Amino acid sequence: MVNLGDIAILSNDSVDVNVFDFDNYISTENMIPNRGGVVFSHDKHPKIGNTGKIKSYLKNDILISNIRPYFKKIWKSDRDGTRSGDVLSIRPISNKIDINYLYVLLQSDNFFEYMMTTSKGTKMPRGDKKAILSYPIKLVNINEQKKIGNQILMLEKKMEMNKKINDNLFCCSLN
Repeated sequence: MVNLGDIAILSNDSVDVNVFDFDNYISTENMIPNRGGVVFSHDKHPKIGNTGKIKSYLKNDILISNIRPYFKKIWKSDRDGTRSGDVLSIRPISNKIDINYLYVLLQSDNFFEYMMTTSKGTKMPRGDKKAILSYPIKLVNINEQKKIGNQILMLEKKMEMNKKINDNLFCCSLN
C-alpha cells in the first residue's frame, strides 16, 4: 500500500489568461455526476479577467470536482485545457502506477466515500487536499495494473455504447 501522494500530485499548473481556451475549459458545472465525464459547453464562458493566470490540465490528468464529492464527478482528460479552481487535477508522477488503473481506483465508491468522510464543510463540502493525497492505494505489479485498468475501461465503453443504442431505440420507438 502507498498513499496517493506517493505516486501522484495535485497539479497547480496554470497558463496565462491570454492563451485561455474556452473550448477545453472544465468547471464543476460541466462535469456530469456519477462518473459521467464532461460536457463541453461552447456557449457558456466563465467570467475571468483579462490578466493573470488560470489553472490548467494536461491530457491524461484525472479531473475531480472538489465541491460536493457525493456527486462523484470525475473525468480522465483526453486533451489539454483549462479548469476552474474547484476542479482538482491529479497527475501520476511515478512509473509504478498505470494511469487507467489509477483512474479506476479514483472513480470507485471507496474513493468518493473517503473524500466525503475527510471533507470540510456541511452545506457545500469540499475535499481536503491533504487527506486526498493520503488516500491509500493498493499497488500491484504494473502488468496487472494495465490489465485491470484496460479491462474495466473496455467494459465501461461497452456499457456506454449499449446505453447509446438503448437511447436510440427508445427515441425511435416514440416516433
